[in-house]
Amino acid sequence: MATDRAFVVAVLQAAYSGELAAAHAYRGHWRSLWRSRRADARAEIRRIEAEEWHHRRMVGEILAELGHGPQRWREALMWSIGRFFGGLCFVGGWFGPVYAAGRLEAANVGQYEQAAHHAARAGLGRYVPQLEEMVATEARHERYFGSLIVHHPLLPVAARVLGWRPPPAA
Repeated sequence: MATDRAFVVAVLQAAYSGELAAAHAYRGHWRSLWRSRRADARAEIRRIEAEEWHHRRMVGEILAELGHGPQRWREALMWSIGRFFGGLCFVGGWFGPVYAAGRLEAANVGQYEQAAHHAARAGLGRYVPQLEEMVATEARHERYFGSLIVHHPLLPVAARVLGWRPPPAA
């Protein structure tokens, strides 16, 4: 049980900082769409950013209840990564950021699934519903970003090289 608890803490510390990177990247992405004719995409990515901030608050509360906090070095690293990728959205094409977002969300799904599994094993079942809610939200994000690139001609190459392919539509 102690090992499961330590695993939950480690995963949630990584998730907490990962949500910071994602939120900053998505903020850059939706802001880069200011000239886009796709106001719906801008609004959806802005909504996804808000959900990432919400997840960060939820994970932070769980960590505090478990007597832990974020890892400062990871916070600094993820802040930098999020800001960097958010800035890239202003100078690059759209396929790369959208592919990266989908791949990131897929990793988040797995991360929260593992956290829920180990939380249940560690006797921390009270957190499982929250973690499962985050799994569902991150899976919806993954499907959204995947839907934007599913027919893009670069997807087969990216999937072969980087290992992620969008899930089938729900």
